[in-house]
Amino acid sequence: MNLLDFLEAYKETVAPMHMPGHKRNGALAPYLARLAADLDMTEVEGLDNLHGAEGILREGMARTAALWGGKRAFWLVGGSTCGVLAGVYAAVPAGGKVLCARNCHKAVYNGLLLRGADPVFFMPENERETGIYGLVSPAAIASLLNEHPDTKLIILTSPTYEGIVSDVGEICRVAHGRGIPVLVDEAHGAHLGFGHGFPDGAVHAGADIVVQSLHKTLPSLTQTAVLHVNGDLVDERLVADALAIFETSSPSYLLMSSVSGCTELLYERGEELFAAWQRRLTAFYEKTAGLKRLSVMRPKCAHDPSKLVILTGRAGMTGARLAAILREDYRIETEMAAGNYLIAMTGMGDTGEMMDAFACALQGIDRKAAGGSLTPFPAPVLPRRAVPFAEARGGPSTAVLLTKAAGRVCAETIWAYPPGIPLIVPGEVISNEMVELLAQYGEAGVHLKSTSGLAPRYIAVLTK
Repeated sequence: MNLLDFLEAYKETVAPMHMPGHKRNGALAPYLARLAADLDMTEVEGLDNLHGAEGILREGMARTAALWGGKRAFWLVGGSTCGVLAGVYAAVPAGGKVLCARNCHKAVYNGLLLRGADPVFFMPENERETGIYGLVSPAAIASLLNEHPDTKLIILTSPTYEGIVSDVGEICRVAHGRGIPVLVDEAHGAHLGFGHGFPDGAVHAGADIVVQSLHKTLPSLTQTAVLHVNGDLVDERLVADALAIFETSSPSYLLMSSVSGCTELLYERGEELFAAWQRRLTAFYEKTAGLKRLSVMRPKCAHDPSKLVILTGRAGMTGARLAAILREDYRIETEMAAGNYLIAMTGMGDTGEMMDAFACALQGIDRKAAGGSLTPFPAPVLPRRAVPFAEARGGPSTAVLLTKAAGRVCAETIWAYPPGIPLIVPGEVISNEMVELLAQYGEAGVHLKSTSGLAPRYIAVLTK
């Protein structure tokens, strides 16, 4: 029995003299009925408890672990963010050294900060045409480990926001040979590892901690995710303890029912649904192969085909401009716009009609595009660190104009959102190249966010 069926049966048996205050009374207000409040329950006798599951929730998480092929799975109702925070906290001793790919989500940086970790950031390979982050090579990891043999954890993102997939299996072999665990932020890759033209996933590849956002690509509600634990290099009890810190003690049974339902759907119809998804993608790539000015990226390295990266440079427009045209003229909303490309995410819930409409819209825009070329967008740079990360985060600071900030030490984190990948973090020197990069992001319509909320015009710097 999946969790939703269990709740349906349970709600008829007990009068709720406990939380929540709506008392499962959908007649109280129309919005409660529309939100299925009759199934919104809390941890009472018979409904199990996510933090220390022994019944229906434990059984459901075991089903999820078996489906993806991991040792243990933890359901998350705080998104991949709480899973990443818990994973870092469990796997790194206080003050421990961590090799961290620079294209990780800001949740990773927050986890490192909370743990007081000593991060060694490194740059993945770079896609020259677009400036986007590419894969992390096993050779680069081996070289970094030779330089930093006291590393306690390796963190990388695969697939990237643009769908680039690293060889996680080989990276794990390199790391495990030295007794070092690997944490993979696979938030955008919960659908990997099920065949049908999609690359293998990090759970199958043997990563010690894998965090996936089910809601990003699979049929599960927003905020639902899973943390997988493999092997013995990370104590799963420490993971459970960390989740008790970073995840709510009142998890939504509606959200957990979504994870349960998604798991059972993949058991029952996964083969059929993945095959249909791949057919829709194949048709889309075929229909857009003849674009003259716009183009759909097909990287030479391993790539998740569900991420549609539309290159705009030869059309003489920014990704933000293409996004605006799609929104205003075709009523299509895309995922993210960058300087010279746009990302459209597909998912299991897409229909053939939706994919056809998107392909036709791109064909129409391509025919009307005046053409031209944009100056290649600069690749992100790795700033020089002058002050330890954690120390700089709490240091005295002041705000200065970005144009006057070169040479100062940054006191905050600045990131492009989406996807939430930091460009500069506390303790790093603001170079002329960084000032230029941030300015170009702003000019291209990329949304810049910062800890202080003052970006993109101002930036917080250390005063001493």
